[in-house]
Amino acid sequence: MDNFGNYPDDRPFDPFSVMLFKALQVVAFLFFLALLVMNPEAKQGKIDTKAEFIVTMTWPDNHPDDIDLYVEDPLGNIVWYHTREAGFMVLDRDDRGGINNSIMVNGKKIMSPIREESVSIRGIVAGEYTVNVQYYLALQHAPVPVSVKVEKLNPMVEIIYADTTLLDHVGQEKTAVRFRVAEDGSVTDVYHGEKSLIALTRSVRRTGK
Repeated sequence: MDNFGNYPDDRPFDPFSVMLFKALQVVAFLFFLALLVMNPEAKQGKIDTKAEFIVTMTWPDNHPDDIDLYVEDPLGNIVWYHTREAGFMVLDRDDRGGINNSIMVNGKKIMSPIREESVSIRGIVAGEYTVNVQYYLALQHAPVPVSVKVEKLNPMVEIIYADTTLLDHVGQEKTAVRFRVAEDGSVTDVYHGEKSLIALTRSVRRTGK
């Protein structure tokens, strides 16, 4: 008779089957732990991007004026508001200051305070890159501090340049930084020296924004 009922237990006790069942339980538990470790969502803080470099330009939040970012690669390709993709470079957004920083939600205009443009460089081309900023449109008519940052993303995030320059009149163009990239993607030199990129895009600029 068993301990809890009135019926005899006719099943023979098999230690091997019990051990096998317990072993399968352990294997299943270990497999579950392995899945948790391999789950990409568990790798907090990991940046998954295909870009090699990110160039970011910012100016003060809520500023009404329009500042533009230009980046030239070693092949002479230039990304700017009229040519948002060239070579491996992509201008992710043309931020026009107070003009295009709002959306309509349920009939109400929602403003974004952020003033930022960025260019992603999604492949390695050896040679010199030039990063310029331009004061395109002024509504406030006062000097604007413009910050530029260049980040190398692989194999780990590294800031190769970060500084702020002052633009004080409409049409002004400044070279923020020039840097040289080797065949393996390493940055071999970071330097300054004015170079106009607007002059190289003059034929396209006649059409305006």
